[in-house]
Amino acid sequence: MTKADAFVGLDVGTSGVKAVVVDARGTVRSSVTTPLTLSTPRPGWAEQRPQDWWTAAIASVRRAVRAAEGMRVAAVGLSGQMHSSVFLDARGSVIRPALLWCDGRTTTECREITARVGEDRLREWVANAALEGFTLPKVLWLRTHEPECFARLDKVVLAKDYIRHRLTGALASEPSDASGTLMYDTARRRWSTEMMGAVGLPMSLLPDLGESSEVLGRLSPAAARLTGLLPGTPVVGGGADNACGAAGVGVVSPGDAVASWGTSGTVLAPTGEPRVDPSLRAHTFCHVVPRTWYVMGVMLSAGGAFAWYRDVMAKELKGRKDANLVLNQEGEKVPIGAGGVTFLPYLQGERTPHRDAGARGAFVGLSLAHGRAHLTRAVVEGICFGLRDSLSILRGLGLPMAHLLLTGGGAKSPFIRRVQSEVYGLPVVRVNREEGPAFGAALLAAVGVGAFADLAAAARATLKRLPPERPRPEAHRAYEEPYRRFQALYPSLKQWGASGAPP
Repeated sequence: MTKADAFVGLDVGTSGVKAVVVDARGTVRSSVTTPLTLSTPRPGWAEQRPQDWWTAAIASVRRAVRAAEGMRVAAVGLSGQMHSSVFLDARGSVIRPALLWCDGRTTTECREITARVGEDRLREWVANAALEGFTLPKVLWLRTHEPECFARLDKVVLAKDYIRHRLTGALASEPSDASGTLMYDTARRRWSTEMMGAVGLPMSLLPDLGESSEVLGRLSPAAARLTGLLPGTPVVGGGADNACGAAGVGVVSPGDAVASWGTSGTVLAPTGEPRVDPSLRAHTFCHVVPRTWYVMGVMLSAGGAFAWYRDVMAKELKGRKDANLVLNQEGEKVPIGAGGVTFLPYLQGERTPHRDAGARGAFVGLSLAHGRAHLTRAVVEGICFGLRDSLSILRGLGLPMAHLLLTGGGAKSPFIRRVQSEVYGLPVVRVNREEGPAFGAALLAAVGVGAFADLAAAARATLKRLPPERPRPEAHRAYEEPYRRFQALYPSLKQWGASGAPP
């Protein structure tokens, strides 16, 4: 009996590495996630060991392939957390733990970049502000603070591209991830010689570039033995987690938009041209589709803020699979506005709209009449208000949004879906498959070996949109006052030095 073709999507997230095996119809034959831990050596710092990603990737792929009995894996697609820096020496060995996308130690380096280049040239050269999460400031931090490590530095790669290196031996990336480094000319789709020259870094630090659905390496015999795949299996370029997450729900063309609720939270809208926010509050990156870009607002703690709240405030639920459900059911019983309690989800700083790595979280408005249910409701609303900040910026740039696709944790809970719809004032839509960036990576693998003509065709063949969930107009109106309260809170706290940032 001939085995049917399947495609592996592998996503290197912050909380885990997920592998899915998807057949040619888009059916997920298996899905395995191996958890990861996050190291925070100091407040505002965030690191992981790339070796841990590799160990988790091997475990996830091996188990997923074994569970998808009867399938022949024809190609592998990769996705991963953006910006996180892997520093390699000339032998391809990791020099030190990776500095993650949510690491906030590089404020000085960001100020140095902005002072040296200016925001006008940042817009022109790399289409983004110099923010702590991006890769370039991390390289400069290494140069200043760990010169012994910097002296060994030969290549800087991103999380998924490190896994590609371990799978195939190739050092390569693609536009969607490269455009999140601050070293890539997003408009012209090439590494920025101008930026690298301005900060005194050699172009040799950067890997080669291909396209997201292009085969950029083939599985080595050693990696094949570890993963259970066949030697020579093609590995395509893949994409950044947000771009692959959008592809995984079919948001690949202008006119659509998607809100993702993972460890971070994003609102993303594709565009046919590299449109840049004049105030650089939102990001402009390349999509995993050729000649397509997207504008995205980012909050650093969305699902991460909810997980922190659950683990700190509901310790008796630890270990229970229904912990999130219990909290959501409690929060759902509290009226809109959480009884006057407001939560700022800035637990690791914030990007959109504040661009403030020193921002910190807060509960405000507490009284003896409030209980955990009020705090739960406030956390959910605060995350949604943060995403609404991003949504407002994208709308202000003229990006059309008749509805919003949902993916991630915010798509799974009926309560959170309803809060999102009513906070945004938009219908929200899900698709019939919810596997996140790993599914988008699998579709890119399928395109790369000719199973589909392009990503749009792959999405049409494998995804079905469910009926929209529409907001109640009166509920949307009821959220206006709590949202204004939320917007006023950050500048008030920063003014008095209570946000964690300098007053």
